[in-house]
Amino acid sequence: MIKISNLSKIYNTGSIEVAALKDVSFEVGKGEFVAIIGPSGSGKSTLMNMIGCLDVPTRGEYILDGVNVSKLNDSQLADIRNQKIGFIFQGFNLLSKLNALENVELPLIYRGTPARERLEQSINALRAVGLEDRIHHKPSELSGGQQQRVAIARAIAGTPPIMLADEPTGALDSKSGKEVLDTLLKLNNEGSTIILITHDMNVASKARRIIRIMDGQICGDERAAAEI
Repeated sequence: MIKISNLSKIYNTGSIEVAALKDVSFEVGKGEFVAIIGPSGSGKSTLMNMIGCLDVPTRGEYILDGVNVSKLNDSQLADIRNQKIGFIFQGFNLLSKLNALENVELPLIYRGTPARERLEQSINALRAVGLEDRIHHKPSELSGGQQQRVAIARAIAGTPPIMLADEPTGALDSKSGKEVLDTLLKLNNEGSTIILITHDMNVASKARRIIRIMDGQICGDERAAAEI
């Protein structure tokens, strides 16, 4: 599903070069649940931007679902993001004036999905995260955990090959965070490929594989005991 080879990202700050990523290489297979963990400044946010096609590498190659995205322009990257990646953010990023169903439908509108198909996909996605009885509630009428599950539904509605979750429990209390992680595990058990970015080992431990990053380099890649 993902093949990253010798990926590097160098930022120029005046006369100084800063290497945020240094020859990073790894693969993620279809149906995996991978956590990428590292402290602030480790390079994990830069790596997330590469995986999410929000930025391009200085050098190296990134193959996503059979497409070499390393050298694409901004418009092409936007198309790849829309078609192949479902994003889940720490801050939910829901529109306050839209109800849950309308929030989930929004990316499908941008994708050009016909109205009837869009409605069916959105309801099915909300059902998958256990919110079929909250489809007409606005974000202000939902708990933090429910809002994040709406965001997960939005990410999966178009059945993208990859789900990219950036600190998805960071804004939640422990109970709501557990509900969100349980939802991600359920989706992974049903076949979704999930990449989770976090600084929290307690969160990362829920994944089936943990990739550790430090100073822009991969310093560990291990599978959960149950997967070995």
